Amino acid sequence: MNEIAKELLMDVADLSGEPEGMAFNIRENSQCAGRNSTDNIQIVSKEDGSGIDIIVQPGTKNDKVFIPALVTCSGVHDLVYNDFYIGEDADVTIVAGCGVSTDGCDGSEHNGIHRFFLKPGAKVLYLEKHIGIGEGTGERVINPETYMELEENSYMEMDTSQIKGVDSTKRISKAKLADGAKLVIKEKLMTHGKQYAETAFEVDMDGVDSSCTLSSRSVARDNSKQLFLSKINGNNKCAGHSECDAIIMDQGVVSAIPEITANDLDAQLIHEAAIGKIAGDQIIKLMTLGLTEAEAEAHIIEGFLK
Repeated sequence: MNEIAKELLMDVADLSGEPEGMAFNIRENSQCAGRNSTDNIQIVSKEDGSGIDIIVQPGTKNDKVFIPALVTCSGVHDLVYNDFYIGEDADVTIVAGCGVSTDGCDGSEHNGIHRFFLKPGAKVLYLEKHIGIGEGTGERVINPETYMELEENSYMEMDTSQIKGVDSTKRISKAKLADGAKLVIKEKLMTHGKQYAETAFEVDMDGVDSSCTLSSRSVARDNSKQLFLSKINGNNKCAGHSECDAIIMDQGVVSAIPEITANDLDAQLIHEAAIGKIAGDQIIKLMTLGLTEAEAEAHIIEGFLK
């Protein structure tokens, strides 16, 4: 790995190299840069070479797998399809994420399409960081798509963050929940310059006592724009909650468009949205403690996105 790849790997997966003794697949510039399977977690290339299958054995407990994707130069257009098969009663943490660096005028992008199939009682914590770096003028683009099928009493928590450097992103997450299944998605996002970010959540709660919580916290600075779309369909006795909290600064623009549909008498659905600037009294209070205005703003934003 060159220095750029090492920097991106640390940024998106908190790794300084290959994780010893653990399952992992490191993708760099559309190629496999390293892989390891374990007894509990197998990673297999798809026959057409377009991605990998990650197979977690039933009953696996407190295990972890790393699948970061890196783009380290300009002119790369990466597309990958990864499928996750999580066995019954398994409990696993998946550390994903993508870093894109450009060093010239040509843009680079990574498009990752992930599908999750959770068997009854399975539990997944999915961590995904996105970051862009580099001195090049080419656009850094990351477009993740996540599709989830949760069987009875399974649980998936998806924690995603994109704090800097990505010029354009469209983030799509769709899920179908069976009886007792639970989905939690937490998004943290910051844009600046002329960046654009779009988030689209869509959840079908088909099962009895299924539930979902979808939350987005974002900051739009300079002339950047963000669009938040959320669609929850309550098709049975279920509970769904969607919320969007955003801070706008400078000429930033944030739009939130919720859609909740109750197709059952016992579906309980809630949507909340709050968009506004940083309160002046917050800044003044921190300035009285010795911070400059810029430092106060940075402190508030850091706490908001924590």
